[in-house]
Amino acid sequence: MKAQGHRSKAERIERSLVALGESDWEMKIEAAMLAGTHWANYALHRRGVTADAEDVVHTSMLVVNMLRKYSIVEGDLLRDLAEIEELRPLHVRGDVPGGAHAAGRALQLLQAIGERARAAR
Repeated sequence: MKAQGHRSKAERIERSLVALGESDWEMKIEAAMLAGTHWANYALHRRGVTADAEDVVHTSMLVVNMLRKYSIVEGDLLRDLAEIEELRPLHVRGDVPGGAHAAGRALQLLQAIGERARAAR
C-alpha cells in the first residue's frame, strides 16, 4: 500500500474512535494497534525506508535485522507501537484487570505515533 493509503486508513480509524465509550476498551486497544500500524507504515514509506509493497504488520513479527533497520529511522514510533501490541494479549485476548486504563495508555501512544508519523518527510 502507498503511504497516503496508510494515512487515510489511520485517520479514518482515529475518527471512528470517538464513537467508542468507556466500556469499549478492547476495541480502543485494537483500533490503536491498527491505526498505529498504518501510521508506522506511512512514516517508513515517507522516509524511504520501506517500499510500497513492504508493510509492517506487527513489530513482534519482524525479523530482528528489519526491526533494527526500521528503528534507526523510527525507533520511538516503533517502541510505542510495540507497547500497544503488548497490551493486546493481556486485555483483548486475555482478561487481565485494568482494561480501561490500558486503553487510555494505548490511545496516548497512538497520539504520539500519529504526531511523529505526520512529521515524516
